[in-house]
Amino acid sequence: MRLPFFGKKSPSTIGAFAYDGADPAGDIRDKYGFGGDLLDIFAQNAGPVVHKWHHYIPLYDRYFARFRDRPLRFLEIGVSKGGSLQMWRRYFGAEAVIFGIDIDPACAAFDGQAGQVRIGSQADAAFLRRVLDEMGGVDVVLDDGSHVMEHIRASFEVLFPALAKGGLYMIEDLHTAYWPDYGGGPGRRANLFSELPGWIADMHAPYHSGGSAPVMGISGLHVHDSVLVIEKEPVYPPVHSAIGSDA
Repeated sequence: MRLPFFGKKSPSTIGAFAYDGADPAGDIRDKYGFGGDLLDIFAQNAGPVVHKWHHYIPLYDRYFARFRDRPLRFLEIGVSKGGSLQMWRRYFGAEAVIFGIDIDPACAAFDGQAGQVRIGSQADAAFLRRVLDEMGGVDVVLDDGSHVMEHIRASFEVLFPALAKGGLYMIEDLHTAYWPDYGGGPGRRANLFSELPGWIADMHAPYHSGGSAPVMGISGLHVHDSVLVIEKEPVYPPVHSAIGSDA
């Protein structure tokens, strides 16, 4: 999806963060010590524009590398100029089923190039379910859509429960959680990060609610600058063992 804050003033102007050097790859290598395949795919892109914050590249590889070159159902919310889908195709390989969704009808022009593109709102539950049916399920979701708090929640409520075992849900550009134009703001209940204490408490439900299993199925949470990664694995009642001799 075309990011609205790229073209207008915001509480924090994104233009102030633009890299002003001539070597994005070198900047990523020097700052983050990362030199994997994804860096080359991103930095050497000669196709449709792909626009990413530099610190996202090593994070993508950290969490997505295990899904490469194997059957994968990958859904990206937000197609924008089409370059991101092409980057993911090169990264994940030919076996991946890659879908992108966007509310902008112009993004239909990218359908069939590196993946399938469907036009609709990330806040439309019926639309999301139709896409999931077409994909045959989903293993990884990357929310790079409107970045509006209400929309992010609406997508998560539909897609995370449908995420396959061992799946991953990544939400990026969450600096907007602190921008009122996107429904966020420091200390506001609408700020997506306000959900984390409840999710963490849910993960630890056996220790404070009579042994019940977590409701959401969240097995791990990772918070990075503007990025939230949510893991989904089977959650079992916790047990422990003491093994060895006391002698």
